[in-house]
Amino acid sequence: MEEKQSFFEELCLPHLDAAYNLARLLVGRDADAQDVVQETYVRAQKGFRGFREDNARVWILSIVRNTAYSWLKKHAKQSYMVPSDRTIHARTAVEPLSESSHEERVRQLDEALYRLPVEMREILALREIEGWSYEQLASTLNVPPDTVVSRLSQARQRLRQELPWVRQKELQHEV
Repeated sequence: MEEKQSFFEELCLPHLDAAYNLARLLVGRDADAQDVVQETYVRAQKGFRGFREDNARVWILSIVRNTAYSWLKKHAKQSYMVPSDRTIHARTAVEPLSESSHEERVRQLDEALYRLPVEMREILALREIEGWSYEQLASTLNVPPDTVVSRLSQARQRLRQELPWVRQKELQHEV
């Protein structure tokens, strides 16, 4: 039993930061992301017997995804959740990127990402941050590879729409 626990820790704990990052991106708040990650590792430990040793990172992040969606369904009525509504999120204002510090750009990107529906944040994080292949995404999301390509394209386009809106909002606050 102790040997299994050690093997679980060896395989799964190195992915704790990635698990937190994905959970944070999906649920939006630090404390909630910590809860999701904690629940993820409890679920992973319970289901570890079924793990086939192919890719622990993908396995853990898949559990994070499922746990986060369960959490989102359970807490859907909370006021800080961003609804997935095209009329709310669609923005068309386009402004050139101003020269700003790296930290400011990261903060703007974070804000723009959080304005996207959770499904778009998820696919962008798994592909662009975690480096998942289209095949891994298709398998995890249970959709055809062509759908993955389409969803990524839509998510990237929406992110490009949100960034100028975030920048414009900041400029208005400075005035």
